[in-house]
Amino acid sequence: MGKTSKDKRDIYYRLAKEEGWRARSAFKLLQINEEYDIFNGVLRAVDLCAAPGSWSQVLTKKLKENTTNADDVKIVAVDLQAMAALPGVKQIQGDITKLSTAHEIIKEFEGLKADLVVCDGAPDVTGLHDIDEYVQSQLLLAALNITTHVLKNGGVFVAKIFRGKDATLLYSQLKQFFELVTVSKPRSSRNSSIEAFVVCQNYNPPTGFVPTMINPLLDHQYCDFNQLTGPNRFIVPFNVCGDLSAYDSDTSYPLLLDGKTTYEYKEPIQKPIDPPYKDILEKTKNMQLNK
Repeated sequence: MGKTSKDKRDIYYRLAKEEGWRARSAFKLLQINEEYDIFNGVLRAVDLCAAPGSWSQVLTKKLKENTTNADDVKIVAVDLQAMAALPGVKQIQGDITKLSTAHEIIKEFEGLKADLVVCDGAPDVTGLHDIDEYVQSQLLLAALNITTHVLKNGGVFVAKIFRGKDATLLYSQLKQFFELVTVSKPRSSRNSSIEAFVVCQNYNPPTGFVPTMINPLLDHQYCDFNQLTGPNRFIVPFNVCGDLSAYDSDTSYPLLLDGKTTYEYKEPIQKPIDPPYKDILEKTKNMQLNK
């Protein structure tokens, strides 16, 4: 298969390269903003699990529209992995489950808290949906934990979620901290994927709540959470965002799109700087990989 095959199969992968985004996931955040206007008035933002940096790119571009002084915009990107530098983005290579990381974020904001926290983090999927959903839920709750330390009252939290049979517990947890919780499926997210995004607006923690990294929000004692009723159960509205005329992420498109007369293949904007498969590639090149 040639280099152009993925350009045909994944229109958003191709558009990301053409428009200068590091990954196709940039369109997901852009489409969420089109629906919910989450960037309105935001000057301080945190991008959790930020690598390779496409969401940080979107934040940099969009938040500058909120002020005439670009120095007023402060963006902090956090990830365990090293990430290629981005202008206007302060990077913290750290663990979102550590209190020290939260303190570093607040320090970058000069003692103030963030207006917006976003998280597009996901585990390496196994293909076993029950396991993937559980691990993703733990990652989301870790993101929520640190968000309670760094997000101001009235702020917005956006994070990836894998929709499954036990997602009701996650919605109930999020509803304790935000007045409005919605699940959104951007057009650029493949229909075949179980991913969606929770858009949590107007952060308002319970009275007397003290942020902590110690207490887990999700234990291992599973039950049928769909049997919960009354205040213990909250049905989160599900909304598909993105214009109906937008490209379908599950459709293959010709290399020559409408209105274009030529096609030029483009390399990805920012390749991984230290991928986990780097050693295998080197061994393969040197014919040292055992068959």
